[in-house]
Amino acid sequence: MFVISSMGGCLASIAGLCACQACTCISKEMLRKSARMAYCTLFSVALILSWILRDFAPTIMKKLPWILPGSGFEPSDRWYGQQAVFRLSMGNWLFFSFMALATLGVKYKSDKRDQYLHHGNWLVKLGLWLLFSALPFLFHNGVISLYGYLARFGSGIFLIVQMVILLDFAQTWNDAWVAMEDERYLYALLVATVGCAVGIVAMVAVLFYWFNPDGPDCSFNVSAICVTILLAVVLPAASMHPKATNGSLFPAAVVALYCTYLCYSALQSEPHDYECNSLGRRLNAASGSTLALGMGVTLASVVWSALRVGSNTDTFLGGGGEAGGEAGRPLLERVEAGEQDGTSAGLDGDADPPAQQPAMSAGVNTRGAAMADFEPVTYNYAWSHLIF
Repeated sequence: MFVISSMGGCLASIAGLCACQACTCISKEMLRKSARMAYCTLFSVALILSWILRDFAPTIMKKLPWILPGSGFEPSDRWYGQQAVFRLSMGNWLFFSFMALATLGVKYKSDKRDQYLHHGNWLVKLGLWLLFSALPFLFHNGVISLYGYLARFGSGIFLIVQMVILLDFAQTWNDAWVAMEDERYLYALLVATVGCAVGIVAMVAVLFYWFNPDGPDCSFNVSAICVTILLAVVLPAASMHPKATNGSLFPAAVVALYCTYLCYSALQSEPHDYECNSLGRRLNAASGSTLALGMGVTLASVVWSALRVGSNTDTFLGGGGEAGGEAGRPLLERVEAGEQDGTSAGLDGDADPPAQQPAMSAGVNTRGAAMADFEPVTYNYAWSHLIF
């Protein structure tokens, strides 16, 4: 009986060890293959920490003497929570800016920075992330105030980048369905376009109902809503102009719907005690589910933007050739197509002629090793870090 129990314990220990080794190998392989997802995880953790610090950091922040404001100003808990969020945000900005500078100019996988900096040494990078995240908590309030002021412009730039990404996604979706031989895809595209239009009308009605109540003068809110309506009319009209290359109603409707959502988000963020923010007064005590939903939308938007921008650098840097040409295709698609076609790793990318293959078999290993040094990276590392 003792022998059987001992063997059972040994087998359980061996099984646990094998499971741990398998999990370790799988995690290492995932980090090596999908570094962007690991960086998105870091950003997600930072976003959750920001939410926690906003509500629970004031007690700790009040005990840091260099954060206390000067005489004549009695900060509230909300001010301390904002200071904590700004400092954590600045730490992430420092980390990803450092990574962007460190990976600037990486074009080939043979670059040591690809293996050791971008895809490897995750414990070291985790330590750097923690260090950069904690460092701003030692800064003076003036530095944080300057960062908060500059971050407003950075958020505006990111909205523009996000709009370009959304337009690229909608245009790709539109072109893919138009190219289908089945007419049902065209009807589905029409239904999606009409759905966007109905959504715009419904959101505009909500905007007027919640943010233009009877009584107070809400001229700013009305102006913002009217500008949104103007954009929702101008964008589809411009896309149908004869000079608009590859113009289509669906991408314009998607962008117009997103602009309407941005207007709602801006007006909803007005102070809850503002007389023109009827919705804010009813949601004065925001529930955890409401905050979680907003955080989820923000996280999905930023992560999707980072993944898309990293692989579509030409869209933002002005690269690429004619539409439909080889240079106009996404970098990831070109790499995968090259691997599937079986082309050589030469700079020209042409397949080896059949007559030359036997003569080259003796030196194929040497040539393959030499040409592997020129295998391009699948996306722009520095640009991907910069998005965060």
